[in-house]
Amino acid sequence: MRIALFVTCFNDTMFPATGRAVVALLERLGHTVDFPRAQVCCGQMHFNTGYRSATLPMVRGFADTFAAYDAVVTPSGSCAGMIRHHHATVARQYGDADLVTEVDRVTPRVYELSELLVDVLGVTEVGAYFPHRVTYHPTCHSLRMLRVGDRPLRLLRGVEGIDLVELPAAESCCGFGGTFALKNADTSQAMLADKMRHVQETGAEVLCAGDNSCLMHIGGGLSRLRTGIGSLHLAQILASTETTPAEGARR
Repeated sequence: MRIALFVTCFNDTMFPATGRAVVALLERLGHTVDFPRAQVCCGQMHFNTGYRSATLPMVRGFADTFAAYDAVVTPSGSCAGMIRHHHATVARQYGDADLVTEVDRVTPRVYELSELLVDVLGVTEVGAYFPHRVTYHPTCHSLRMLRVGDRPLRLLRGVEGIDLVELPAAESCCGFGGTFALKNADTSQAMLADKMRHVQETGAEVLCAGDNSCLMHIGGGLSRLRTGIGSLHLAQILASTETTPAEGARR
């Protein structure tokens, strides 16, 4: 199986350790992962803020860049949701028949990390070791668009040494929502306050999620409150085999 990593522009720019963790994890499981250098943004920010025609070059570029692969993995439920649910919309509205055909062929092969591991590779135990108290936040796009369900939790339960604790009101949005946090700052901050309170109630050392955008939002708030709670992407926990991996958690 030919697997490619779509790291996303957000991760590539701000959280490159997550992309490296995906590769380390999949290589440990015996797979080779390609990183096509022609990849760019999936266009989600443009699409969500009303510049839908401007998304077309990114949709076309994605289809061309990843056409040769059997599976494309991304450590972002948000970007996976954009590609699987909205690239076809853009192609049909602004593209041509050839692009529609290519998008329809490529986008079903795009998987959020937990989907690839559980559904495609058929694994829930990946040889990880993470002896820390962890709580998991299901991000909105992974929960509501991709419907990943309990796949991330099944993977976390398979991690040796982990103390996985349930997050109260886990399915509530953290308030980030990309530009929503900028355009509706007061509402966003109120939602964030609720989420941070619930995270602190768990007594967790580390907050885990499948999207670094949400982790940045929640983790930033927790850091400003000096809670001492770190935040790590699911990929980084699953890739961990060290005895003290929490040293890499963002504070």
